[in-house]
Amino acid sequence: MKPTVYLETTIIGYLAMRLSRDLRVAANQQMTRDWWDHFRHKYEPVVSRFVIDECAKGDPTAAQERQTYLSQLQLLDLPAGVKPLADALLSRVPLPKKATLDAFHISAAAVNSVEYLLTWNCRHIANAALRRKIDSTCRDLGYEPPLICTPQELMEFNHEF
Repeated sequence: MKPTVYLETTIIGYLAMRLSRDLRVAANQQMTRDWWDHFRHKYEPVVSRFVIDECAKGDPTAAQERQTYLSQLQLLDLPAGVKPLADALLSRVPLPKKATLDAFHISAAAVNSVEYLLTWNCRHIANAALRRKIDSTCRDLGYEPPLICTPQELMEFNHEF
């Protein structure tokens, strides 16, 4: 059985957006596309309703481009434990109110026992300073946290084996 990987909204956004002129963003876009093209087959990629809703916002043409990627992915259930864990992440980590959806992404992955959470959101999700609190909050509520990483980190992990 393949390991599961939750694709947070930034991953879908980077796959669908036009190439950025910002070199850092362009590099992240290319790494995301490399992961999608060459490593995705090693995983079972999943998303939640939170990703679908976020990807539907904004420019209708861009939203349709994001939908092309989303249509290839499995949709997770959102069991009752998702909201209490997200609330705990917001209060215990603590994550700011503007990071409410970020807490729900982490929670949806943890409650569904997803092994990896792939993101470019390094402010509130893939943040080394927050990782211990995220992990301990998930475990305190009875869930194993996903390994939170960027596409670059997950590709480098795969090159080692």
